[in-house]
Amino acid sequence: MNKNIALGLVVVIVVLGGVYMATRSSSTDKMVTKDGAMMESDHMMDKNKEWTPEEMEAMKNDDTMMEKDAMIEKDGAMMMKGGQYTTYDASKIAFAKEGKVVLFFNASWCPTCKAVDADIKAHMSDIPANTLILSVDYDTHKDLKTKYGVTTQHTFVQVDSEGNSLGKWVGGDTLKSVLSNVK
Repeated sequence: MNKNIALGLVVVIVVLGGVYMATRSSSTDKMVTKDGAMMESDHMMDKNKEWTPEEMEAMKNDDTMMEKDAMIEKDGAMMMKGGQYTTYDASKIAFAKEGKVVLFFNASWCPTCKAVDADIKAHMSDIPANTLILSVDYDTHKDLKTKYGVTTQHTFVQVDSEGNSLGKWVGGDTLKSVLSNVK
């Protein structure tokens, strides 16, 4: 078996195992961190807390941190109330148990990708509550490109909670056109 494919399978199995273990927690006040781990959020989500400069910097750098109001808990796992567009993290694929997950393969140097990215960000409130769009860096996620047969940036792949492809398409210049392909 090709070493890259074998390595990719090992990574997927380890990540899915970690997601499974993290979602088995029984505590009701947890959040998912950037590395996919569950962490206590007693003071992390307190809107009245006075934040230290270090905490503020950590929050600025962690694009996965969400307000408690934007999250709901189901079976020990935190899920989004509204739609979202955020950076890819393997643990976020589990959201497909409750909604729809779309991977957006894009590159910083791709003008079409930049245009779609800008339109999605400008219309984030139009993302349905049950939809999560994950921005996947085309240049760094070679394992995902191989897994989903992605050969060009500006490719979208809808996945289930196990990471299996439900559909793939290239193109779409607006959020509306992207969402029209989501099943």
